[in-house]
Amino acid sequence: MTSGPRARSRLDAVLEHPGQTLIGIDFDGTLAPIVPDPDHAHAEPRAVAALARLGPLLGTVAVVTGRPAQTAVRLGGFRGVAGLEHLVVLGQYGVERWDAATDEFVIPPEPDQVADLEAEIPPLLDRLGQGAARVEHKGRAVVVHTRQLPDPDASFDTLSGPLTALAERHAMVVEPGKNVLEIRSPGIDKGVALRAIVAERGARQVVFVGDDLGDLPAFRVVDQLRTEGLGGLLVCSASHEEDALSGLADVVVQGPDGVATWLEELADELEARAARAS
Repeated sequence: MTSGPRARSRLDAVLEHPGQTLIGIDFDGTLAPIVPDPDHAHAEPRAVAALARLGPLLGTVAVVTGRPAQTAVRLGGFRGVAGLEHLVVLGQYGVERWDAATDEFVIPPEPDQVADLEAEIPPLLDRLGQGAARVEHKGRAVVVHTRQLPDPDASFDTLSGPLTALAERHAMVVEPGKNVLEIRSPGIDKGVALRAIVAERGARQVVFVGDDLGDLPAFRVVDQLRTEGLGGLLVCSASHEEDALSGLADVVVQGPDGVATWLEELADELEARAARAS
């Protein structure tokens, strides 16, 4: 499951005190494969089943995603899953929330500047010769996808500077990802969301599983929490497209399939310990 003594000792803290552990996990590229059409990015069934096994064993299971909470719940198939009765989904980097226990969504109103910014994007794409890029409205954010273009990486590089300048004119920021540029309000990220849910739940160990640059703030928060006396374990869902987190992680697995296997192995160990203790 892990490699190296440091990773093993951090995992042991989770295994010894599962009720005090919070696991936070990203959606796209981690629970769900990256696909050309993000509306078809369904969570890996094995991963959801493993989370359902972990739900009764861990203190908190939370999905932390840039997706709108309603979209993540739908594509994840989380509603009504036995074992996930207390799942929390933090959407739009923590601005939105869904609690499985109540089946209630908390969704603040969209920022006024989103509509104005979105209207300027198509003409900008046309001027840059990137008019075929897919523009996704996410409520509180706008995402430009280059994955379906002939040269996704070159288009990403072409658009990065102009979209960053556009975002700054609207007092917003750009969050780069795998062939995506997401424009959203500043001051919110997965690190802020993770620290807030850790404090809310009083967790003493934190596991975070992510795959790309959008998860870097959460990785950094886990490092900070370690200096504050909490246990922390970082798991990277690696791919050929993005390896920014590999060098920071305690555990590196290969994509959502590897994440599902790792979660299954964690559930196996926790269930075995629970059986021995009973």
